Amino acid sequence: MAAHRRASGPPAEEMLRECARDVVAVAEGIREVSARTSSVLFAPALTGSARRRPRTGLAARWALLRTLTNKQGLGGSAILAPDGVGHLLGAAGEALGRESLAALVAVTSLRLRIAAVLLDHPECGHDPGMRRLTDAVTAGHDPEAVRALRALFKDRGAQRSLSALAPILSELLTIQGLLDEDPLSDETAWALAAGPVRGFDASRLPVPDRGEGGAQAVELSAREAGSLATEGSFLGFLRNIDALAGDGRVLVQEVRGPDSVLRYVVQAPGAAPGRPRDDSPQDFAGAWRNLFLADSPYSRSILLAIRDHGIPRGADLALVGHGEGGIALLNLAQDDEFCRAYRVTHVVAVGAQVDDRRPADPRTWVAGITDRHDIVPVPEGPGAPHPNRYRVDYTGPTREFPLCHLLRVYIDHLETVVPQARADVDRALALYHGPVERTRVYRLRDRGRPPEGYPFLAVPTTSLATSAGPVDMPVRYYDSSAAHLCFPVDTDVARSLLPDVAWLVPTRLGRRALAVLSLYEHRCTTIGPYTELGLSVLVDDLWRPHAYDLAADLLRRADLRRTGRYLVALAVGTEEARAVAEEVWAQPTVRGAADIDLQGRELRLHAPGLGVSVEGRPGPGARCPEPDWVLYGRRGESVVRTLVRAYGRTRIHARPRLRLRVDGAHGPLARHLQVLELDAVRPGFVLSSPRFMARRSAGAVLPR
Repeated sequence: MAAHRRASGPPAEEMLRECARDVVAVAEGIREVSARTSSVLFAPALTGSARRRPRTGLAARWALLRTLTNKQGLGGSAILAPDGVGHLLGAAGEALGRESLAALVAVTSLRLRIAAVLLDHPECGHDPGMRRLTDAVTAGHDPEAVRALRALFKDRGAQRSLSALAPILSELLTIQGLLDEDPLSDETAWALAAGPVRGFDASRLPVPDRGEGGAQAVELSAREAGSLATEGSFLGFLRNIDALAGDGRVLVQEVRGPDSVLRYVVQAPGAAPGRPRDDSPQDFAGAWRNLFLADSPYSRSILLAIRDHGIPRGADLALVGHGEGGIALLNLAQDDEFCRAYRVTHVVAVGAQVDDRRPADPRTWVAGITDRHDIVPVPEGPGAPHPNRYRVDYTGPTREFPLCHLLRVYIDHLETVVPQARADVDRALALYHGPVERTRVYRLRDRGRPPEGYPFLAVPTTSLATSAGPVDMPVRYYDSSAAHLCFPVDTDVARSLLPDVAWLVPTRLGRRALAVLSLYEHRCTTIGPYTELGLSVLVDDLWRPHAYDLAADLLRRADLRRTGRYLVALAVGTEEARAVAEEVWAQPTVRGAADIDLQGRELRLHAPGLGVSVEGRPGPGARCPEPDWVLYGRRGESVVRTLVRAYGRTRIHARPRLRLRVDGAHGPLARHLQVLELDAVRPGFVLSSPRFMARRSAGAVLPR
């Protein structure tokens, strides 16, 4: 009977999520009790009573103080006191290593939510943000976990690495508020206002301004203009969004309907995971606000684009969005003033949560289409009944996240898996079927903030076509880690790995050549997050090699260097990165997943599919200049030269205690490592960069 109940009961991951919601509600209740107790403790009436009747008044205050500070009670460093003694007591509690009961309970809730996500989507365990978060919540015992989490939320680089964790963002917001030492700060007020706190009035808390938002009309490239739909249809609007996704742009189209009436369609993409958008409201911090607050920079920027387009008051308007874009459009549809200015006839959100959102105009038809494997929408129940609500929650064949959240995957599913949903939405949008008479694209801006990576990464860019889509050059790396394992190797063996041309020779260090195994964890780049493993050999000047070229090059600017590293094998974690490496940089590349951690005292790499693993400590190191690199590849009868400029803190480790293990049956990278016999020796030295920024130019073709 018990086995039958387990089989017919709710899924384990849903039970874990429900437990997490209950536990975080308990933590919020404890926090409110702490706030009320603190208010009573420092209330003027009780202070006056203690002066008038010391025996009873002081005893009452002492009992309240013990309740707040004792580790068997509410105690810890988070004391909600207005000023003075309360802050001193809080500082004392923190110095003693105590944490509040609310924070300890909150960590338990976060553990449950992470367990639910990993149970349903084990591939998320390889995400660098999830790994850092899991390490924090499992650090030693509960007080240490609280302190590790608090440090993680303050770390801007870590916040970027958390950007792919949309499935638990509501939990993260509430936990962040519960962990803040100063609960009356604006940042905590924002977190609490955004978090789904039961019985809590978010309007009472101030929300810091992330920018007023802005929108500027921009021109499309000829290729982009040719890819946009010329006839109004549901899939046509979605394909338009897919063409603009991840670039901080929205689209407004004018469609002449079958009744000859001109109508307007606003199309908004979602945030691209792992891509920096601090110069645009279409970023992950904006997604946090969009999900819980109707007013956000993204919604305000879309409103400015609509006004700039000149849509007349009272015109029919359809809003179509994906992910964060769908949420921002739903926020607009909830605004009374907006719905008085325009007649919002339809809102269609793909891969976005729509259950708890009620438009200001009851006539607005709302459609939500979500894949059950997509954990970004964060469904919280069936939602309130609505006569004009259409909901499709299907199970697609693509289980892996974030692949199942991509709009192009949703488009494919609407054609093959749930064609009835496509037909239903198209039927509802029948008045928007007709020729597109005008199209304008608007780039959204967050005012008052410099672009991410400014000024190092604020450089001119150009778009290049690849088999995986257009890519901006140079490729910019906003948050990466790297370790370069440098091995002295036999010169003849190193030469055997290079192309069979007489002028390409390894650089000699004494009687040996130098092979470099480079490990990269790219958490935030303009081509998305990915891992990278590269084996290269240092080579001399291609035209006039000299014995001391390498030493002289260390004194030259990177763009004037004559030596470089020839890539003999490369493995990357995504198809987009593979396309860029092969087609733009002419590097021999394969796809392969790797679990890399380069930010702790120990370096760790596990890539069983590639047959390579690295583990150990680099040992003590000394600061050294950030090494800019010149990388060489080969295409046909030419050499392709790529310049890599880096900015960060690099250390050189002269006595590394690292062990490389190789299984040569798993591909060219592992076979080359075995040919060089690198699995039998330790590296001569290691260059490590726990966090750096870089830009990698397009390859220059050399007639060599």
